[in-house]
Amino acid sequence: MIVNDPFKKYRKQFRAWKNKKSLEREFDHYNSLVASRHLAIPDDRTIQQTIKQKIPHLKPKPKGDLHILAIYHHYNWENESLKPALEKFGSVQHYDWFEQFNHQQKDWHNSVKAEMNEDLVNRVGRWVKEDDIDVIFAYLSGELVAPETMQALRAFGVPMLNLALNDKEHFVGKIRQGQAMGSRDICRYFDLCWTSTEDALKKYCVEGALPVYLPEGANPEIHKPYDVDKTIDVSFVGQCYGNRPELIRKLTLHGIRVEAYGYGWPNGPLSTEDMVRMYSRSKINLGFGGVVGHKDTYCLKGRDFEIPMSGGLYLTEYNRELEQFYDLDTDIMTYTGFEDLVLKIQDLLSNPEKAEAIRKSGYQRARHEHTWEMRFERIFRLMGLI
Repeated sequence: MIVNDPFKKYRKQFRAWKNKKSLEREFDHYNSLVASRHLAIPDDRTIQQTIKQKIPHLKPKPKGDLHILAIYHHYNWENESLKPALEKFGSVQHYDWFEQFNHQQKDWHNSVKAEMNEDLVNRVGRWVKEDDIDVIFAYLSGELVAPETMQALRAFGVPMLNLALNDKEHFVGKIRQGQAMGSRDICRYFDLCWTSTEDALKKYCVEGALPVYLPEGANPEIHKPYDVDKTIDVSFVGQCYGNRPELIRKLTLHGIRVEAYGYGWPNGPLSTEDMVRMYSRSKINLGFGGVVGHKDTYCLKGRDFEIPMSGGLYLTEYNRELEQFYDLDTDIMTYTGFEDLVLKIQDLLSNPEKAEAIRKSGYQRARHEHTWEMRFERIFRLMGLI
C-alpha cells in the first residue's frame, strides 16, 4: 500500500536549502582563501610555463605517436567517448578495476579500495617500464584512490592529467576519516586538472593544483543524425530522479506529448544507438541542467553536446556557462521555469522552420567545436605532449 507522505515535499525543500547553504559556505571559504593568498586563475600561458618547469624533459610528439595510459571505469559512456578520442593521439592502455575490485560493494572502504590502489600502483609501475608511457589520463576521485596512491603514481615521473565532472558539489564531497571523497585531497598530485565546472577553478588553485576549465564533448562517430521521421513531439533520455518526473507529468497535463527513457522510467533505458536515433526522431529533446538535491544550482552535462551533435533540437534549463559554448536561441534553446518551458515547446512545435534552423545551427556548432578529440587536443597541447 502506498502511503501519502504529507511532509515529503517539505523535507525535499529543506534538503535543497541545506545543500545550497553548504555550497555557499564552501564557495565563500575558497573565495576568501583566493583573496588572502592573492591567487589567480592560470591562463593558457601560465599553464604551459608551469608544466614545462615541472617536467623540463618533456618533448612534444606528433599526434598519433603518444603512448597513453587511461585509468577510468566504464560506467556507460566512457568507452564510447573517452577511448576513441584518446586513440586519435596514439596507443591507449586502459585500466578498469571494476571486474576485480567492485567499488560499489559494501566493503570497498574497509579493504577493497586499498587492494585496488595497491594493484593500480603495481600495474602502472610495470606499464611505465614496459611501454614508455607519455601521459597518464585519469578520471578518478578520492572515493576511488587515496592521496598516498596518487603520490606513488606521481613518483613514476609520467605527466598526469585528471578529469572531473561536476565539481560543483563533488569537489569535496563526503568526508571519510578526514579525507574528501571528491577531488580536493588528490588534485595536487596531478600536473593538470581538467574540470567542467568553472567556479571550481579557484578551489583547485587553493588546494595547490593547476586547473583548466573545459566541458564535456561528444563523439561524432556515434553522435550523428539519423534519417528518420520525427514522430515524437518531446523526448527526454536520462535517469528518473529529482524534479524530472514531476516536470514531465506537468507537461503531460498541459497536453504536451513527452516520451521519457532511461533508468527509472516505465519505458526503461535505450541502447546508445537507439538513444542517438531518438534524438533524430524527436522534434524537441528536453534537457535538465540542475544538480540533484540543490536549488538554482546548475552544471554542464554531456547531453549539452551530444544532442546537438546528433542533429537534435535541444531545449534545456538555462545555465550561464552554456553561453560560452553556444549562441542561445540560435544553436540551442533554454528555459527558465515551467511556464517558460511550456511556451518554448508550443512555439517550436508550431514553427517547424524555426526549429529546423536551430537544429542545423546547433549541429554545425557542435561538430566544429565540441568533439572529445578537440578537448584532448587542447589539453595535450597545453601540456606540451603534442
